[in-house]
Amino acid sequence: MDVPPHCRAEFPPRILNKAEEQQKTQDNTEYFLSSGDKIRFFFEKGVFDEKALHAHDPVFKGATHSSKVQAVARSLGFHMPVVVQSMYIFKQPRIGGKVPAHQDATFLYTEPLGRLLGLWIALEDTTVENGCLWFIPGSHTSGVSRRMVRTPAGSMTGISIRGSDPAWDNSLYVPTEVGRGSLILIHGEVVHKSEQNLSDRSRHVYTFHLMEASGTVWSPENWLQPTAELPFPPLYT
Repeated sequence: MDVPPHCRAEFPPRILNKAEEQQKTQDNTEYFLSSGDKIRFFFEKGVFDEKALHAHDPVFKGATHSSKVQAVARSLGFHMPVVVQSMYIFKQPRIGGKVPAHQDATFLYTEPLGRLLGLWIALEDTTVENGCLWFIPGSHTSGVSRRMVRTPAGSMTGISIRGSDPAWDNSLYVPTEVGRGSLILIHGEVVHKSEQNLSDRSRHVYTFHLMEASGTVWSPENWLQPTAELPFPPLYT
């Protein structure tokens, strides 16, 4: 497809400093920051993500709000869960990009912590060879050391990184290979990553995040903010 230059954005967006790229950066950042209530594409080495699928696409909306997902949320004690973000992640054969180690709460921060849950659904078998998830067990107990926040209106980058991650020991990671149709629940503060897919098999997943809205403050500094047109929809229907 013919992608306009301002739509050729990566997720998460890179913060560039070169003067000749400032306008491109500003356009791409605005495209990213205003994506929360839309379906948009984000590219990286042949990989792209779509956002707001849970709100606009009937197939993904149905899966997100299915009785099975609601039953999982209830079993975990969620009283007022809302859906804050959704992505379909294409990790294509031989070009599927690496996702560096991170905590989801770095990008989707709540007060208090511990109110964010990722639901990661494998649409294909996921193995070490095609880019399965890797986790550091117990890392969800150490808080969040880095945050991606919005900068004041009118700033060139639109976002900035506050703090830094520790040097996580690579030997602590445990691979999580699962079969097609499996669900992985991801605590908002657990450290996880996935490696590049260099195999001949794709690894497609659908993932979305729930937040317990009762007694929780969604940080006004988060890049993703609900809008009047699309507030965070409640999971329970």
